[in-house]
Amino acid sequence: MFQTKITHMLGIQYPIIGGTMMWITTADFTAAISNAGGLGILASAIYKSREEFADALDQVFDLTDRPFAVNLNLFPMMRPIDNNDYLDVLLEKGVKIVETSGHSAPEDLCARFKEAGLTWIHKCVGVRYALKVQEMGADIITVVGYENGGATGKLDIGTLVLVPRVVESVEVPVIGGGGVSDGRGFLAVLALGAEGVIMGTRLLATKEAPIHEDLKKALVEATELDTMLVMRSIGATHRVWANEAAKKIIELEKDQAGLPEILKIAAGEKAKRMYEGGDLKAGMISCGQAVGMAHDIPSVKELFDRIIAEAEEIAKHLAKGKTTSYREIING
Repeated sequence: MFQTKITHMLGIQYPIIGGTMMWITTADFTAAISNAGGLGILASAIYKSREEFADALDQVFDLTDRPFAVNLNLFPMMRPIDNNDYLDVLLEKGVKIVETSGHSAPEDLCARFKEAGLTWIHKCVGVRYALKVQEMGADIITVVGYENGGATGKLDIGTLVLVPRVVESVEVPVIGGGGVSDGRGFLAVLALGAEGVIMGTRLLATKEAPIHEDLKKALVEATELDTMLVMRSIGATHRVWANEAAKKIIELEKDQAGLPEILKIAAGEKAKRMYEGGDLKAGMISCGQAVGMAHDIPSVKELFDRIIAEAEEIAKHLAKGKTTSYREIING
């Protein structure tokens, strides 16, 4: 029922994109998302060398025969990254889809994308940026509203306004997200004009997500009130789970701390300790308000199949002019 320009362009079953998450969208998790019918996106910045990255790509190809993408990170990182190195490797390995995200458009890379015939997805925060990358040759544009987890940008625009504004402003297909957790959100984003839906936070509470079970349980128990915005003072606003580490960052910002002090808590190595060892106070984790609608820990396939089934049922009821409640719909 939900075949769109995005499913055709990317060769995927469902118009669902797995959001790129540092230290989380590893080879295994990327393949799980693709095998479930969506598009998994490998976070290249996880890997410290060309060799490690090449091995990760080999692993994805071993685990799935379905399309997947690679994210090239344009955000400032604690260790220098040359995305041309990553691009060399992904081209050598035959990856067909690339996603870019960050504070600036990849002007030094886009010519190589087009020359190689890659499908290029760029994730940005508003109309002005979407128009710029469309002019540069982006094939697909992704935008997520203020509800989303991770980088929120500076515009503070919610999904209900941001997605249709971008859709009506550009000519290329748009992937939309921010607050999507179930069939209701999925259908709503498509109704706003998007050709695909991106999800991140909800995927954290799945069986395949490579984070500690204690963290998954904590996220399932969280509500929509359990997120907060950090690092706005240094121009890198992120929405994260409101744990002890996030609250320490807020205190540092109140004291006008600089980037080095904040990074002592926000550094990815601290997050890895939380993901791997289950120390829920160790670091911060990007987390959107949709965490309040994550009530169980299914497999990725179970989640995607459920979302599509819910959306189909809701669409049928709407087409018949019925106002049956969501609870009645999902309970048959």
